[in-house]
Amino acid sequence: MHIHVAHPHGEAKFWLQPSLELANHPGLSGRELTDADRVVARHLEEIVDAWHKHFGG
Repeated sequence: MHIHVAHPHGEAKFWLQPSLELANHPGLSGRELTDADRVVARHLEEIVDAWHKHFGG
């Protein structure tokens, strides 16, 4: 289970389970990655619930 975070300068892919982990991040600065990680972590439960509703399981 993963999520893609889009940004004007690039994107990041985060694995959501078994734990939140950065997979890759082409084009993003350290600050942009920190911000993206913070947002994903803050909304992790909502994101996982939405993922299950969309993909099933």
